[in-house]
Amino acid sequence: GIETVETNPLAGLRFLVAEDNKINADVLKELLEVEGARCEIAGNGKAAVAMFRNSRPGYYDMILMDIRMVKVSGLEALSVIKGINPSNPVIIITAYSSVESAIEAMKKGAYEYLMKPLDFEELRMKMEQAMEHSRLKEENRILREIIGEQFDTRNIIGKGPAMIRLLETTSKAAASDATVLITGESGTGKEMIAGAIHFNSSRKDHPFIKLNCAAISEGLLESELFGHEKGAFTGAVRRRDGRFSQAHRGTLFLDEISEMSMAMQAKLLRVIQEREFTRVGGEEVLTVDVRI
Repeated sequence: GIETVETNPLAGLRFLVAEDNKINADVLKELLEVEGARCEIAGNGKAAVAMFRNSRPGYYDMILMDIRMVKVSGLEALSVIKGINPSNPVIIITAYSSVESAIEAMKKGAYEYLMKPLDFEELRMKMEQAMEHSRLKEENRILREIIGEQFDTRNIIGKGPAMIRLLETTSKAAASDATVLITGESGTGKEMIAGAIHFNSSRKDHPFIKLNCAAISEGLLESELFGHEKGAFTGAVRRRDGRFSQAHRGTLFLDEISEMSMAMQAKLLRVIQEREFTRVGGEEVLTVDVRI
């Protein structure tokens, strides 16, 4: 037979609990240890900062922090911890009277805030979600590094005068926010140059979205670029973002742009000039920050 084994996502994780109420801290510690997690307690905000600062990177998987503590508040401790390691998930625990402070904590990088008295089932769910969110962020960071290395100009082969001039121009383009037209025959590496521009620019931590204009029919291209509203055409069962929205704050690479019709190029020109567009079937004017 096949044996099914259910794994506890919290088992083996190390938590730092920053709570100056000893009874609350001990209850949290016991609940976490029942889940198979390890738990260390900081009796105030100052101790939490010291313990975090003196630990090796990645030692604590998550921090549970009361917002009202003596010596150093949860908000102050959160700011310091996020300054040391922005990717460490922090869940803030707050009394009803300090909801405004909890919202401020979210702005400072806390993953979530929970109200006292704690519902441990809700806390467990939030902790599991925070760990999954943290894992995905780390995977995304590693993937960006790999892709960034792939598009590093140092990996583009060629030592002739023409290639040197091309790489110099690519570096200049990366430093600006100007719209760029890359020309060249099929297979000469236009996408590689587009990627090199993006991953060496100030937009490198935001999306690099690609669209092959020749691979999409004229009727669908507008929807692919700008998105559509629910019911805009047969099969539009829900609202959908287009490539411009997906590339917000990043770079949009339009491959084979010469295959676009003149009518579509006119619509694209408006976006390039005005940085605004409407979804197919919609009336709302959307603004976008995209480098093309």
